[in-house]
Amino acid sequence: MSDNETAGISAGELESLDGKKLHELQKLAKSIGIKRVTGIRKAQLVEEIRSKASEQTLFDDSDSSTDKTDRQKNDSAEKDEEMKSYGGQDHIVSYKKENKKEEKKQPKKRPHSNKRKGHEHNKLPESDATTLEQRIKELEPDLGPYLFNEGTLEILPDGYGFLRSVNYNYKASPDDIYVSPSQIKRFRLKQGDVVIGVIRPPKVGERYFALLRIEGVNGRIPHDMDNRQDFEDLLPIHPDERYRLEFDPKEYTTRMIDLFSPLGKGQRGLIVAQPKTGKTTILRNTANAIAANHPDTKILIVLIDERPEEVTEMERSVENAEVVASTFDEKPENHIGLAEIAFEKAKRLVESGHDVVMLIDSITRLSRAYNVTASNKGRTMTGGVDSEALKAPRQLFSSARNIENGGSLTILATALIDTGSRMDDVIFEEFKGTGNMEIYLDRRLSDRRLYPAIDIFRSGTRREELLVSEEEREKVVLLRRYLTNMNPYEAMDFLLDKVKGTRNNEEFLISMNK
Repeated sequence: MSDNETAGISAGELESLDGKKLHELQKLAKSIGIKRVTGIRKAQLVEEIRSKASEQTLFDDSDSSTDKTDRQKNDSAEKDEEMKSYGGQDHIVSYKKENKKEEKKQPKKRPHSNKRKGHEHNKLPESDATTLEQRIKELEPDLGPYLFNEGTLEILPDGYGFLRSVNYNYKASPDDIYVSPSQIKRFRLKQGDVVIGVIRPPKVGERYFALLRIEGVNGRIPHDMDNRQDFEDLLPIHPDERYRLEFDPKEYTTRMIDLFSPLGKGQRGLIVAQPKTGKTTILRNTANAIAANHPDTKILIVLIDERPEEVTEMERSVENAEVVASTFDEKPENHIGLAEIAFEKAKRLVESGHDVVMLIDSITRLSRAYNVTASNKGRTMTGGVDSEALKAPRQLFSSARNIENGGSLTILATALIDTGSRMDDVIFEEFKGTGNMEIYLDRRLSDRRLYPAIDIFRSGTRREELLVSEEEREKVVLLRRYLTNMNPYEAMDFLLDKVKGTRNNEEFLISMNK
């Protein structure tokens, strides 16, 4: 196949793709180098052709009779000249030279050690974020027709990728930024990387913006990404650093959680709730508390199969957090795709040394989506749950961990029970033993309009002695013993009555000892 054939799609032909028949599209797709042309729908094939055409257009600025190698060399030289014109290419040119020497010496695959080790340089250096911000401020006035932008990388099967926008919940959109295969290989980019760089507007016949130069990856300068370890190779340890959730004396929900179910960095927590017990409110208050007390923590809120009005309320009521959502009118595949790229993004941030908190509503609805799309490979359990369908959501939930000498991924997810569906109860039982923190909500409390509707007797955190001081722990133990003879409603009513006159939990515990 000649290069003239592969690049021979005009702008007019791209516009008329929707009117072509499937067999015509398949023939056209083969002619431009798309490998898989059967077994996919017409709309998806049209999108693949347009993406491929856009990719080829980016590397087709020279005469069409020039061979592919010459075109790429000319394109590379043209981009170098473009970038030198606003003074920013030097560090990439030197990086390419150094990188080629290193690739000759090093094997393609990193040898795998049976014993995982903590990476002493995995923690994010404080200077990195400052350096990146300064770099952007220095370059921004001199960009001319170019601009800075960022997105979350999704790598497609053909090797190239797009930076997806959080404004579109990581779905394909007009704001996507094309990332070439050479850039992905050069900087060892992975699915979910948060990339910021210089982009240019689409040229005639192109659909997408194109990434010209990478300035930062996951908040770090590109050179530093050579040292990052794979998420699976990082050494997990018990949570040993606490997230303080009390930030407002009148916000009793977070104060109760701080007392009876302390949240640590790397926690894997479940909010076990019946319908209409205030689980979404707990997630919202937790996000605001972490944003207020731990501003350096990255907060991702993932809403699965949610009501649209709940999504809007979450976006408006939570500050300094990234909210992505798929509503109940979308396909199960959309729920799964959103969750997977969000988890990949969280992993990449942890690899780069960040502390990340993921708040998920809900793990039950995500598991339902996996069950609907399952191919019936496993046995069918009670409630119609395919045993194989729960493996993927369990793996996602088990990603939460505290990394030795590194970052952390904290996951707090809601799990539904007593919904009238046996499937939901089975899903909860599958996740019950995987968490190391539980917050149980009681419908009897919410029916009496007593909030937070937390059952303090069933709620708790494993190895909480690593998170709280010995003095505080002893006081909470005494308080639990005092409340033992009460039912959950009486206990919460008593606590709210006593806590209302205090400014913080420390003052409250002191008052209880008098």
